[in-house]
Amino acid sequence: MRHKLTLFFVMLLGVLMLAACGEDSQEDVLQNLNDKWNEVKGYELDATMEIKTGTEPRVYDVNVWHTEPEFYRVKVTQQGEDVTQMIIRNDEGVFVVTPSLRKTYKFQSEWPKQNSQAYLIGALAEDLLADDGLTMEEDEKNYIFTAATRNNHKSIMPTQKIVVDKKTMLPTSVSVVNEAQEEQMVITFKNIDLGMQHKKSEYAVENFSESNEEEKASASAEVPTDFQTYYPNLNWDNTKLADEEAVMENGRERVILTFEGEKSFTLVQQPVEFGETATLPVYAPGDPADLGFTIGAITENSISWERDGVSFFIASNNLTQEEMVEVAASVTTGGLK
Repeated sequence: MRHKLTLFFVMLLGVLMLAACGEDSQEDVLQNLNDKWNEVKGYELDATMEIKTGTEPRVYDVNVWHTEPEFYRVKVTQQGEDVTQMIIRNDEGVFVVTPSLRKTYKFQSEWPKQNSQAYLIGALAEDLLADDGLTMEEDEKNYIFTAATRNNHKSIMPTQKIVVDKKTMLPTSVSVVNEAQEEQMVITFKNIDLGMQHKKSEYAVENFSESNEEEKASASAEVPTDFQTYYPNLNWDNTKLADEEAVMENGRERVILTFEGEKSFTLVQQPVEFGETATLPVYAPGDPADLGFTIGAITENSISWERDGVSFFIASNNLTQEEMVEVAASVTTGGLK
């Protein structure tokens, strides 16, 4: 009997050891992901991005090209609106192109190095490696990572949950949540083609800066005939609206809101002005800022963007970049004064 019990425990120990050997550690999984996502000459992917921070969710189609070493093209189109924006990085610099408005802005920027984006799989891999507090869970089909975000939204959306398919070792979704663990942004990957490379000539800005008539008509419909004032919806107890002024400049109304207190800033807004041509890029200071609902430009002391036919500009001497993004994300016609 003793011999049989000993044999049983030896066999049980062997089974447990084999099972343990079959489980990859978190470090092994991370290394495999980093090798697979970053050690390719290029990729192309399609995804959807749902933004839940406004009164109604907005859904965008996202198409990404990446070719080593530093070529990117990110195309973002809001579903149902047929208005497209693009971030392009090539040998000449970083550009934000809005064909429907016939506008192209050029940046002297290191984007996306300093501003991680959830739809760039290389940036996701770096997010995972950079977070010392990273956690990994798994179910039958997926690895689920919880990691800190590293972008302009990290003060209001500090955490992301990244789901990776065990079989393909590719991400299937990214959910970005606020401090209350409420979903604010969801990226769902529909197709990822690793190894796909586009020629350098395909990243030329002029390939994407000519708008078609459908986009022009759609953008024209966005420009409000009855200009409404937008206000930030913030829970900042010691910051209040101190002054509101409307001025006319070249036949266009401009509204200037001045907020005073611990976090003072000025918000300027006016109907968007169409560019005469998109083939002549306009220099923009700072870096591209993906605000989720649109692509703007951010510096140490300002942030600007265009949305729903309105051009916005925030300037401040005492807001951080994260706080300016928080203000921008809260601006709405139904905001609180």
